Amino acid sequence: MSDSDTTQPEAPLAGRREWLGLAALALPTLLVAFDIGGLFLALPHLSADLHATGTEQLWITDIYGFMLAGFLITMGTLGDRIGRRKLLMIGAGGFFAASLLAAFSTSPMMLIIARALLGVAGATLSPSTLALISNMFRNPKQMGTAISLWAFCSFGGAALGPVIGGVLLQHFWWGSVFLLGTPVMLLLLIVGPILLPEYKDANAKRLDLISVVLSLAAILPVIYGIKQLAAGQNSSPLVSALAIVVGVVFAMLFTRRQLRLPNPLLDLRLFRNLKFSSSLLAMLLASGTLAGLGLMTSQFIQSVLGMEPAKAGLWQAPTGLGIAIGVLITPVLVQKIQQSTAILGGLVLAFVGLILLSTVRSTSSAGLVALSVALVALGIGPLFVLGTSLVVGSAPPEKAGSAASMSETSNVFGSTLGLALLGSVGAAVYQSSMSGSTVAGARQTLADAVSAAAKLPAGQAQPLLSKARDAFTDGLDIVAYSGIAIIAIVFAFAWMTLRQKASAPAESTTSPTESPEPDPVAERPMVTES
Repeated sequence: MSDSDTTQPEAPLAGRREWLGLAALALPTLLVAFDIGGLFLALPHLSADLHATGTEQLWITDIYGFMLAGFLITMGTLGDRIGRRKLLMIGAGGFFAASLLAAFSTSPMMLIIARALLGVAGATLSPSTLALISNMFRNPKQMGTAISLWAFCSFGGAALGPVIGGVLLQHFWWGSVFLLGTPVMLLLLIVGPILLPEYKDANAKRLDLISVVLSLAAILPVIYGIKQLAAGQNSSPLVSALAIVVGVVFAMLFTRRQLRLPNPLLDLRLFRNLKFSSSLLAMLLASGTLAGLGLMTSQFIQSVLGMEPAKAGLWQAPTGLGIAIGVLITPVLVQKIQQSTAILGGLVLAFVGLILLSTVRSTSSAGLVALSVALVALGIGPLFVLGTSLVVGSAPPEKAGSAASMSETSNVFGSTLGLALLGSVGAAVYQSSMSGSTVAGARQTLADAVSAAAKLPAGQAQPLLSKARDAFTDGLDIVAYSGIAIIAIVFAFAWMTLRQKASAPAESTTSPTESPEPDPVAERPMVTES
């Protein structure tokens, strides 16, 4: 996360086939963005139809990201071994099947299981696409442009997802939003083998299954414990704390094993590079903030302002467009200004957007909400592009899958925690404000309150709705204040890191009297197939 003062040797330029391949890689990127955007809008409808509780709603939104984050590192390393194109095709087929299961779910548990399978399949897509980009575009300028276009597709898809999902919800049942990606996956399965070359490490070692188990045992209990504590569930806080402790213990065991293995699942020595590790942390915090805001504002527009799904989806579009524009213009900006200026200036813009969002009331316009989150998204864009380029570009070709998985894990893990923590904070504020309501069915979620009000006489329904909408808006304001604090921390951390500029890499890992360690990843031959 710093300006580079070194000159890289000129790398070969990519040709027509590589750029056509980039277009093919945009397909799974659009798919993942469509999925999460449509889910936010469908949540009130599926909750009412499946009678999902507040906890089940959180698991429906969270489990996809939990499994995605848990398996990304494994899938990144697996792609280095068996071939990134092959893994991408396997994931596309799995995502297609799981999407059908989600669309036709008949119970909250069935939908949660389908979302979990979608997460596992999705974990094969993200690192494969980024790793293939880093292999296909070795010229630094072209790689930066390719990653920017890839990110534009991702966030542009996030903008189109709610719009298309809203139209579908207007005319079809909630399961239709999960079918958005099925034609996309079919198209990828057809054109992928034609346009995408295969890359794999010729000397890749066997995947360490013990490390895979340890990584899952570390990530999932910690996320579960934090989510339960933040949501204030009826389960014992001791159980939640114990889950976190168990996850930390397994994380220590995982770390110890990775440092001892000659070919680890995750090369932790890369984190000795301050710019590498700080980029991952900054993207984690920023993505968590944006995801939490997306969850809360989508429900605000639809349930508090009472908009139809199609119209609500249109008001969600500025968020995706904001970050899409931010990531698209970043390569142009850094040709005129320093990277540090682009990142810090963007964070200031995000800070302004969060301050605007904290002024929202239950009677505020959708335009104010859309503008606020769009400013946050636009400001975060440079951080995502430059951070991803640094992380992925720092790895040798044969380890591109592992590096890409780290970048994606940071973003997905951050988004997942943002959904869980900020969503739970908003839910906790709502439940606290509604605890005195005489209508028991309205105390858990705003969707429940709207459903309960529909069964009451007009004289009782309107006061209940007003109280529930005010309670939800209070939760949105608290989430905005939380976002302000998080972005302020990211800004301070980025400021301190960027001031170091291009310090020597050995500075953080060796003393002047020590000889520097060899590169964490030695060059090894790659197998490249057409």
